[in-house]
Amino acid sequence: MRHLVDSRKLGRTTSHRLALFRNMLSSLILHDRIETTLPKAKELRRWADWMVSLGKDGSLSARRRALRYVQNDNAIQKLFTNLADRFKARNGGYTRIMRLGNRHGDNAPMAIIEYLSAEIGSVTAAPAPKAKKAASKTAKSAAPKSAKAAAKKPAAKKTAKAKTA
Repeated sequence: MRHLVDSRKLGRTTSHRLALFRNMLSSLILHDRIETTLPKAKELRRWADWMVSLGKDGSLSARRRALRYVQNDNAIQKLFTNLADRFKARNGGYTRIMRLGNRHGDNAPMAIIEYLSAEIGSVTAAPAPKAKKAASKTAKSAAPKSAKAAAKKPAAKKTAKAKTA
């Protein structure tokens, strides 16, 4: 049984795996979005969310803990300023993973991992229910008309065929 073993090895030694995730984490922070394989993205999500939590803390201790894993000064600066401000009101779930399909060469499942944008939380929270109500009303009113129109059109075609025959 694999008690207390919760991370993926990805077929690499420990040092290789740590170097891989440190590089991927720096790239994700700098570019806000990277494309990688699905298992790597799922494992990187844990690291990325943890780094945002450290950035939101903002203390010297948190900055030093982040510097252990992100050894890029520009990435640390962005993490503790832009990303910390962006997710100030959010309590977790800072990243999104979108599946892309399989890679042509080796059929590996590919994915995009990205930090959520600031607009996502504020825009979809309030207007979404109003848009659904308006869309459902128009759909209900449009449905009977289109059903009647659809019923009339085939009948007209049948009569035209009957006349020609």
